[in-house]
Amino acid sequence: MKISRGRPYPLGSAYDGGGTNFSVFSSIAQKVEVCFFDDNHNERRFELPGQHGSVWHGYFESIAPGQRYGFRVHGPWDPAEGHLCNPQKLLLDPYGKAVDGSVTWDDSLFPLDPENPASPVNNEDTAPFVPKSVVVDTVFDWQNGAPLRMRLEDTVIYEVHVKGFTIRHPEIPPELRGTYAALAHPASIEHLMRLGVTAVELLPIQQFVHRRRLADLGLRNYWGYDPICLFAPHNEYASDQSPGGAVNEFKEMIRSFHAVGIEVIMDVVFNHTAEGGSNGPILGFKGLDNSTYYRLKPGNRIEHIDYTGTRNTLRTDHTQVRQLILDSLRYWATEMQVDGFRFDLAPVLAREGDAIDFENAFFTAVRRDPALSRVKLIAEPWDLRDDGYQLGRFPAEWSEWNDKYRDDIRDFWGGRGGAAGRFAMRFAGSPDIFATGEKPPQVSVNMVTCHDGFTLHDLVSYETKHNEANGEGNSDGHDDNRSWNCGVEGPSDDADINALRARQKRNFLATLLLSHGVPMLLGGDELGRTQRGNNNAYCQDNEMSWFDWEGADQELLEFVSFLTRLRKQHAITNQRAWPHPGGSGAKEPLTHVWYDAGGSEIQTAGLENSDPQPLQVLISARFEEKANSGETTSVDDMLVMFNPTEIEATFQIPDSSPSDPWHAVLDTAPSVQPGPVRTAQAGEMVTSIPHSLIVWVRRA
Repeated sequence: MKISRGRPYPLGSAYDGGGTNFSVFSSIAQKVEVCFFDDNHNERRFELPGQHGSVWHGYFESIAPGQRYGFRVHGPWDPAEGHLCNPQKLLLDPYGKAVDGSVTWDDSLFPLDPENPASPVNNEDTAPFVPKSVVVDTVFDWQNGAPLRMRLEDTVIYEVHVKGFTIRHPEIPPELRGTYAALAHPASIEHLMRLGVTAVELLPIQQFVHRRRLADLGLRNYWGYDPICLFAPHNEYASDQSPGGAVNEFKEMIRSFHAVGIEVIMDVVFNHTAEGGSNGPILGFKGLDNSTYYRLKPGNRIEHIDYTGTRNTLRTDHTQVRQLILDSLRYWATEMQVDGFRFDLAPVLAREGDAIDFENAFFTAVRRDPALSRVKLIAEPWDLRDDGYQLGRFPAEWSEWNDKYRDDIRDFWGGRGGAAGRFAMRFAGSPDIFATGEKPPQVSVNMVTCHDGFTLHDLVSYETKHNEANGEGNSDGHDDNRSWNCGVEGPSDDADINALRARQKRNFLATLLLSHGVPMLLGGDELGRTQRGNNNAYCQDNEMSWFDWEGADQELLEFVSFLTRLRKQHAITNQRAWPHPGGSGAKEPLTHVWYDAGGSEIQTAGLENSDPQPLQVLISARFEEKANSGETTSVDDMLVMFNPTEIEATFQIPDSSPSDPWHAVLDTAPSVQPGPVRTAQAGEMVTSIPHSLIVWVRRA
């Protein structure tokens, strides 16, 4: 094999048609070897001949796509200083575009002897027990496809798990189920289009690890929040199990979604890795340059700082780590044509030392980057430090998961005290949180449920968590669920209770799809998916988490489809303007005017600390003539009546201009939508059954 010095950039492996360049960063290495493996696991080792600063590199003729490889680093073993170099530990490429195999848990993977932490626990070779990086060819025919760049105000997000969505789907071939190819199958796409969502938000698909504790319990890291390679699509989700086969299959999935106008958002994890704390395994970053990649405790650098609850935190304020994250984002946004990112524990990315700074180098680089500044950026706006809750404080170009929306909507429909005013704010897009600077309402990503917590079915069926199957004595998961079981814990044969639960689900969904902001549906809620009361199913890769297509609630599915159509047809639900809280005669382009059941106007400030009560809101929008065409555009007015109480409510339709009749388009009382057509005039009385919602539209 002909070997030359090659070049330091790009980092990772880069095939050029004749050979492959390898490049890896380590500021403490004394020598770096690249190791090639054949189908029989035989290994050949070669020293990287080039060094440019802290980057080690070499070019190898005849090394082609499909080649498995890893690195071995010769350097200091000094845990007290945070250095864990050991050439017996085969390391994944931090920039590797594909991974072959998975971790087989063995004691040799763990670096420290608890009795003697200054020495390696052993010097056994880890190559038989760790996955390998794979050289890939990036050439792909996108068939003139491109990222969709859909407007936020037109976006409806569907949070979904690649495997769980399709693993039991009867219309998908068994050999494809649970894979990227299955998610792109016509049966999957048909469901998403029927549902009316515009974007799928995939739970983590960066190559991740199933932790040893879970493996010992016979469980798996189902959610995927334990990454080990930030550029590689998780290989278990590929139907093509050839080395590197996941890359093209992922691209084919993206291409299929784009062809029907559906965007793909990735849930990305840049705050920690699967290597855990000081006694966690050496799989890549630790063995390359532990003190560069991770935050270590001052004065005790054998220990990792933990802002994430996973025993380590990436050192995102270090130049090299920041570059790794930015390069990963650019790769997914350009080479893989992903449309956006949801950032797990995003405040970690803003930390300079311990302090949070949203003007730091990372956020500045994203804002200025020609590719990243154009994709959707969604923050989970908290980490686990005391100052980690940062909802409403991210830059204007970032959207944020709004957990206050989740809690306050649940409180209102659950009948909890003091929720009326908070409900009104959340329904209007949470202006008390986000209406600052140049932020539009779409910075609020609204949700009633997400992967973390109860499903919608369980939200109305359980008041306490039931997580015994997780093997943690039911101590894991949230205790503050703000759920209501409607009178019976768990499954019930009582027809009245089941009817109330079905109505509550419709209330939650209708509220979500009619609120200002970007709605996010939890995948499976439209089918009545249950996790049997488990509100932390992160390790349940089984029928507890998988979609039950044969037992799906088809009426609920049709109801959600109707809601997304309603939202699309009536643009007042998704304007970029903040709703003005003033009277109906206000000149602002969009107004939300609240009334009590008797039709008397009330101010949202007057609802502060008020208990849930029958309320109605009139949403009006008026737009002036377009500058060029002279055309005047108006949007239908909408009146929404909410009855969260346990008794029947009588609403009087408020007096407002114009005097045209109102048409009922939705009532959560019946199980099938739309119900019989009803019309009403201002001043007319309307009856609403307990725990229900009615929507009226006045034609423009």
